[in-house]
Amino acid sequence: MQFKAAAVGLLAASLLAGCGDSGPPRYHLAGKVTFRGKPVPAGIIYFDPDLAGGHDGPQGFASIKDGAFDTRSGGQGHAGGKCVVRIFGTDGIPAPEANMGKNLFSEYALNVELPTQDSTKDFVVPPRGR
Repeated sequence: MQFKAAAVGLLAASLLAGCGDSGPPRYHLAGKVTFRGKPVPAGIIYFDPDLAGGHDGPQGFASIKDGAFDTRSGGQGHAGGKCVVRIFGTDGIPAPEANMGKNLFSEYALNVELPTQDSTKDFVVPPRGR
């Protein structure tokens, strides 16, 4: 019961937050994600404001499919400026214990400066001990 109440509260808060055009601007980003020279089959990429670098704003995200991502396609644009990009990649083969498939690598994170305009950027996830 508590879970239902929390879920309803979260839904209501997110709907209210999405009303109107107030809040910081968001910018769309599209690109490719590769690992070991191949497109990442599935996953998700997050664009978190770099709080340690003195930057605040909304988080952006996008799904990765066949090595490509676009915040316009079911994602959310980023705030621009200093951010931490976090990439999660899977083999894209759904399994009962892993909806998006088996992880190809541990979370990969890097600090970048994103432009305050719509743009494109590709990411290469380096191999780490596998």
